[in-house]
Amino acid sequence: MTVTYEEFATARLAALSRYAVMLTGDQHLAQDLVQETMVRAQLHWRKVSRAESPERYVKRMMINQYLDWRRGSWFRRVFLRAEPDETVAVPHDLAERSAQRDAIWSVLATLPRQQRAALVLRYYEDLADAEIADMLGCTVGTARGYISKALTRLRESAGAQLSMGAMR
Repeated sequence: MTVTYEEFATARLAALSRYAVMLTGDQHLAQDLVQETMVRAQLHWRKVSRAESPERYVKRMMINQYLDWRRGSWFRRVFLRAEPDETVAVPHDLAERSAQRDAIWSVLATLPRQQRAALVLRYYEDLADAEIADMLGCTVGTARGYISKALTRLRESAGAQLSMGAMR
């Protein structure tokens, strides 16, 4: 039995929205990304619904749309930062937690689009290297390279943050 577009959208929209936030790092850009992707999915629903996994197909569409957005010069001028999560208990030092979150989002925003997408696919989607390569349209070695380089950059940035904190 083939699922309709409306059924798919009703069942998977919230999960796709969370996925988009992880890719973009911004709630509003994520909403735009989901909207554009879902419009494209609806326009091509016959093809999407025949796929082995329609959700995976739509996520691939979303990654492609995200990567295309990152190529545009307007996107590079946007500062990415997470919105505070009101459902989380208030930590002891809200300012420190906020500063750490901003530092992480700042570093993630500087990663090349493929590296960031690879990290989201690995650590948010929990995909294997072969699946990441398939989603990004590259070889397994290239996908591993994206992840390795992104993690190296994150570690270097974390080290720099720690050393700056020690100087204060």
